[in-house]
Amino acid sequence: MKIEFCDLSLPKDKERKIWDKAKCLVQNRDFILGSEVIEFEEAFAKYCQCDYAKGVATGCDGLLWAMQALGIGKGDEVITVANTFIGTVLPIIRVGASPILVDCDPITQQIDPLAVADAITHKTTAILAVHLYGRLAPMDELLKIANKHGLILLEDAAQAHGAKYKGTRAGSIGKAAGFSFYPAKNLGAWGDGGAMTTSDSKLANKVDKMRNYGQEKKYYHSELGWNSRLDTIQAIVLMEKLKLLDEWNERRRIVASWYYEFLKEKDVTTYLESSENEAVHHLFVVTLKNRNKMIENLSNIGIPTGIHYPVPIHKHECFSEYSFTKGKTFPVAEKQADELLSLPMHPNLTHSEVESIITAISHFF
Repeated sequence: MKIEFCDLSLPKDKERKIWDKAKCLVQNRDFILGSEVIEFEEAFAKYCQCDYAKGVATGCDGLLWAMQALGIGKGDEVITVANTFIGTVLPIIRVGASPILVDCDPITQQIDPLAVADAITHKTTAILAVHLYGRLAPMDELLKIANKHGLILLEDAAQAHGAKYKGTRAGSIGKAAGFSFYPAKNLGAWGDGGAMTTSDSKLANKVDKMRNYGQEKKYYHSELGWNSRLDTIQAIVLMEKLKLLDEWNERRRIVASWYYEFLKEKDVTTYLESSENEAVHHLFVVTLKNRNKMIENLSNIGIPTGIHYPVPIHKHECFSEYSFTKGKTFPVAEKQADELLSLPMHPNLTHSEVESIITAISHFF
């Protein structure tokens, strides 16, 4: 059988509905910040249990405009984790602030609150928590640290659409959050897209202008903005997919439960979410020695895998001249990079497919 690592297919009725709406869009010529964008923003904000969502070009931009609107910039330090995608760190650099990396917790793979507390200096302005792999960071502990030191807590929720922490959705716990709608995400567009969520009206209004050249109205610019808008066609796609998101996430939890059951006797490390977390399993990751051999073995029989991520942030060549990487080591993040393996994960995986994957892993051992 052919097993997909990530399945982007849609039910035929939903696909037809999107095409029907797209035809209307072409007729109306409402391509930029059309009414469908506003409709999706309102629906996504409600879904995330916050007051505002602003559609932007990418998940990176969601974080970038939130930080810029909050006045984070030159001379400020933003603490985040070393085992993440580069899109977490680039917005910090783009606003002129300094990323301060900390290691991850070896049990959860999430940012280590003790390391965060130790990294705070008089220059620290914000903590950027990453909800890695669809499991939320330890937000209670991070909130306590942020409140104690008067810091802004931000969320990189690019992999956590619909995930909950003690019943509260990702994107509504910190001051603001950035979401990516890259096609492979739990809620993915048919191209690039992103959003910034918040319950701060001033922040939402500022980002609303900044994403559209800083305009109050056409040709009247009150902010130093940029062109970073969610396309109307992508809003149409996302609106229809949003209606399926809870169902898809529940299917991912079922698939994850099969993996956990099948793997509990195997010589691999799985990462069960803590009781306060309701994960959405954007990815299903394990760690094991001889990872690369396992990848080769599975590939030979048609089972795709991934590595998220093979290079920790401080090891990227593009940051080699930046002071935040000089002489830094993060042992847990580096071990993760060497041993982590992402197995196929999507809502359409069947029980027999997961059994086949586990059987192949068993044969390897």
